[in-house]
Amino acid sequence: MKLAMPHLIGILCLSLVLAAQAQAQVQTCRSLVASGNPQYPPYLWQSPRDEARLIGANAELMEWLADEIGVPIETRHIGNWARVQEEARAGRVDLLAGAFFTLPRTEYLDYAHPPFRETRSVVIVREARRISFKRWEDLVPLKGLTVVNNSLGQAFDKFAADSLSMTKVSNLEKALQMLELGRGDYLVYEDSPAEAFIARMGIKGLRLLTPPVAQEQLHIAISHRSACNTPELRGAIARAMFKLRQTKLMSSFVERAVQTWRLQQQEPAKPQ
Repeated sequence: MKLAMPHLIGILCLSLVLAAQAQAQVQTCRSLVASGNPQYPPYLWQSPRDEARLIGANAELMEWLADEIGVPIETRHIGNWARVQEEARAGRVDLLAGAFFTLPRTEYLDYAHPPFRETRSVVIVREARRISFKRWEDLVPLKGLTVVNNSLGQAFDKFAADSLSMTKVSNLEKALQMLELGRGDYLVYEDSPAEAFIARMGIKGLRLLTPPVAQEQLHIAISHRSACNTPELRGAIARAMFKLRQTKLMSSFVERAVQTWRLQQQEPAKPQ
């Protein structure tokens, strides 16, 4: 059955009006504050030139997202990862610029789909300690290290809570120092940030084991208490994430961030 031309024009006009209304509702949100794990190169780390700002691949993603949705996004350094999550819970941080999905976090976060990056979490050990790892159960008799409030994926988090002896420390740098000193048998963390910090700290004698304990997806997450959290904003972010995946831009963000991190490690230290 063919629609009459006036009917078609009416549908088209209604669609344009609804799209304009949705865009206007997104634009009523004048700005967004994003943050994330500040010890997370090449994805996020504190700018050496502006301590209030985070830089890295996920910060560049936030700049791109701001252009896509028409809302400025400031990627701030708030504190450690645990503090950032508490600020998001309270609504003082609007967006998490990279978070794994966990059920407890759904109590205060909406996850944008699709995710923008897959990461691998691995077991890190001292080379002098001969540890064989093929499956999660191999870790049961050992003493592990991890970073507080750092998820390694829903399934591994549950296994660790039920079956593993793990000490939680405040940040990755401290965890690596403890592992180097033998104050734990192993550390579980994502491979790229761990390798970046091992190189920066000049630690020798550590190795990353295979297979990974988990391969998880990174999402943008929106605080339930953000004044900007509306269906229109969530829809705009979801559309942007689909575009990001189609254009494969995230890989170029990561490549640039890796180069930036390496160059910064070559710069002379600031005088105390």
